[in-house]
Amino acid sequence: MAAELTAHELIAEHRPTLDQALEAIRTRAYWSPHPEHPKAYGENGSLDMAAGKAAFDALLGSRLDLGQPGTDDWVGGEVSPYGIELGVEYPHADLDVLLPAMKAGRRAWRDAGAEIRAVVCLEILKRISDRTHEFAHAVMHTSGQAFMMAFQAGGPHAQDRGLEAVAYAYVEQVRTPDTAEWTKPQGKRDPLALTKRFTPVPRGIGLVIGCNTFPTWNGYPGLFASLATGNAVLVKPHPRAVLPLALTVQVAREVLSAAGFDPNLVALAAERPGEGIAKTLATRPEIRIIDYTGSTEFGDWLEANARQAQVYTEKAGVNSVLVESAGDYKGMLSNLAFSLSLYSGQMCTTPQNLLIPRDGIRTDEGPKTYDEVVADLARAVDGLLGDDARANALLGAIVNPDVKARLEAAAGLGEVALASREVANPEFPGAVVRTPVLVKLDGAKPDDEAAYMSECFGPVSFAVAVDSASDAVELLRRTIREKGAMTVGAYTTDEEVEEAVQEVCLEEAAQLSLNLVGGVYVNQTAAFSDFHGSGGNPAANAALCDGAFVANRFRVVEVRREA
Repeated sequence: MAAELTAHELIAEHRPTLDQALEAIRTRAYWSPHPEHPKAYGENGSLDMAAGKAAFDALLGSRLDLGQPGTDDWVGGEVSPYGIELGVEYPHADLDVLLPAMKAGRRAWRDAGAEIRAVVCLEILKRISDRTHEFAHAVMHTSGQAFMMAFQAGGPHAQDRGLEAVAYAYVEQVRTPDTAEWTKPQGKRDPLALTKRFTPVPRGIGLVIGCNTFPTWNGYPGLFASLATGNAVLVKPHPRAVLPLALTVQVAREVLSAAGFDPNLVALAAERPGEGIAKTLATRPEIRIIDYTGSTEFGDWLEANARQAQVYTEKAGVNSVLVESAGDYKGMLSNLAFSLSLYSGQMCTTPQNLLIPRDGIRTDEGPKTYDEVVADLARAVDGLLGDDARANALLGAIVNPDVKARLEAAAGLGEVALASREVANPEFPGAVVRTPVLVKLDGAKPDDEAAYMSECFGPVSFAVAVDSASDAVELLRRTIREKGAMTVGAYTTDEEVEEAVQEVCLEEAAQLSLNLVGGVYVNQTAAFSDFHGSGGNPAANAALCDGAFVANRFRVVEVRREA
């Protein structure tokens, strides 16, 4: 296959970015090559806001032909949470044709080496970045995120996570040298001398099982980690969120072909309504790596049944914030209100349980009772979302009927401190937009425990009254150990309480944010610096991104001969 992009050109353009990424994961300092502001796009071939919207509109009602082998049907049916039928059709694959075709180009991709694979991945990411405005609309109308969040989380932040995975993959592959000369002295006899060659060898085909809420942010780490380590990648999107990942596959195939590699190294597996091909794919012998984000039930099934594959899961957890005391009470309330409201709580990092001593807390404004803290937080959320335009910009839309049902049922679980209300969206009258509900529960009542010890995904939070700070710490420990947590927050001015919370999070392997009162929130993480999940508690068996996330996607094979 003739290459339009030569290795020299790719290295010249992308090696500096790779080096910066390698430095960023070493220092953990802030860095991103992907602009967060919409106005930063529109030059050097990238789409500006109007062109991106026009490109998205042109996709509606179209057939996205990826040129894949084995296409036996065309499938679609996505409906935006904002009420728009997308009408895009995707290739449905005969797996017995597609999977063998995906193996054909693996030798050339393996032999290209870690650096070439990395810069090809960076070219894919660059072309995706140039179309960030188009991708933002695709993410918005499949996930229900508000546009600005879809633009940032689905665009630059997702691209950062993909690049981060490439950087970690490169580090792990070059840890072992390509060649070595080995000489062992034998005293008076001639030394033993061997020449050794070490080759990173991919496992096989990686399967990415996409999620509905963050198709690119959660999909890119696994996709690029597997591709950068020499594996082919089959992308199986969530049926309600196909478009962003289908566009990603389209770009990847174009770049691979332009660089002289087989485009079938990356392919799409879209499914018919109700077909449910994830289980079938996950247990095929060709699939050797699986990346999954979604429910605990299916994540557990994958871990138990996909025995031929290395399985990386991000499942559900119960995220808690311990509120013991506050040095900046207003700042705490403002920060928590935003965290509870962002994207209608439809994030795996959104706080669910607020653990508050029933005797109240100490603050810079004086003592506050449990009831006062809960009422003040309810007012903070009301104040944040009181204006419908601002509410729409923060909340987005409810992603599916199950979230709406959980939200409505939550009001019957306890005393409602903040009722959810409907918000009209003038631009999209079909959108289902709801503000969060905040429910009071008693940590000492067994009936309430069933509620706060289960994940209630969506805009639902529980203010759990506990007997003391030490009881809150122990409840936090039990919650992480039994249910898992993607993130933990704590507010305290007491050194002993802070130490106790830190110790729980270290022992139970949960990521902790302390006393956040500014523009950083417990449910947000930054690529190259923050770890998303830890891989050490039931919420996830992997962390985005660390060495463990990439290192077992390949093995090193040695060939030795006498020198």
